[in-house]
Amino acid sequence: MGAAAETDRAVIDAFGDVLAGSDRPLLIASGVLGLAVGRPATEDDRPDSGGHPRIANAAATLALADRGVRPIVVRFAPTVHGEGDYGFTRVLAGIAREKGVSAYVGDGTSVWPAVHRLDAGNLVARAVDHAPAGAIVHATAEPGVPSREIAEAIGRGLDVPVKSIPADQAADHFGWIGPIFAADCPTSSEKTRQLLDWHPTHNTLIEDLEAGYYFGG
Repeated sequence: MGAAAETDRAVIDAFGDVLAGSDRPLLIASGVLGLAVGRPATEDDRPDSGGHPRIANAAATLALADRGVRPIVVRFAPTVHGEGDYGFTRVLAGIAREKGVSAYVGDGTSVWPAVHRLDAGNLVARAVDHAPAGAIVHATAEPGVPSREIAEAIGRGLDVPVKSIPADQAADHFGWIGPIFAADCPTSSEKTRQLLDWHPTHNTLIEDLEAGYYFGG
């Protein structure tokens, strides 16, 4: 993660130097995890980086507005789902297949926002064309899908039992993705929808799980 973030920062700086004074857009991908605690995150949230390189890179991008660039930060849901997705949801399905059980952490009420890949693509295109300098937009069609519902859909798809895993065992069961799956990150995209006239229309995460995209191969 650290090395990838350093590469991202070098690219941001290089593009910023080239685009300085052009008023042309520079859009980067960020995420919604860790933006707020105890409430839905919004586009207005500006957390201190606290040493987190992804947040620091987003801040560096936004600062390019002072150099005549039109910077835009798109904060993506942890799952950008749909046919061809090999991200976090595919990882969870793989763990369930390997373990023979589809698990969730604790009582399963922690939520992930989600967005279909085609809705996300449409949002990026709208942001490049229309978002003002310094805009932060949220690629979250669903504000929060409970982890238990995700696990249950995976269990149905793989025909394996579903069970709760205590929080202190999440890392052992899930590996590196355990803390991410346990994260509770309800997220609003209301300001994004108003700013860019964005109206997601494609499948929900559970609908894509029910479609079977994550259970072949």
